[in-house]
Amino acid sequence: MTPELTALALAGILQMLQFVLFAIPANMELGTGYTSSARDRAPSRQLSVGTGRLQRALDNHFEGLILFTIAVVVVTLSGSSSPLTAGCAFTYLGARVLYIPAYYYGWRPGRSLIWAVGFFATALMLLAALV
Repeated sequence: MTPELTALALAGILQMLQFVLFAIPANMELGTGYTSSARDRAPSRQLSVGTGRLQRALDNHFEGLILFTIAVVVVTLSGSSSPLTAGCAFTYLGARVLYIPAYYYGWRPGRSLIWAVGFFATALMLLAALV
C-alpha cells in the first residue's frame, strides 16, 4: 500500500471518529426520537454551540475528503507516489486532526490556516501527479 493510500485509510477512520464525536452529543441534545427519524421537520431544539461546531467540522471533512481521495487515486493510479506526495498526504491528515479542536474551540484565524494547509497539500499532490 502506498503511503498516500495509508493516509487515505486513516482519514476515513478519522471521519468515522468525527462522526461519533458529533453523534453522541447530538443524540443527547436532540433525543433519539428525532435523530432516528426521517427528519422531515426541523428539530424542536437547536444543537449547542459546541455540537454545532462538531457537525460543521464533520461536514467540512466530508468536503475535503472528496478532493483528497481524488488526489490519492490520481497519484496512486498514475504511479506518481513520491516522498513529496506522501508528505502532502500526511500533512493533509495532520491538518484534519488539528482542524477538529480548532473548529470546536473557535480558533481564529488558526482554523482557517489549518484548513488551508490541508487544502494546499491536496492541491500539491495533484500538481505533482501532473508533472
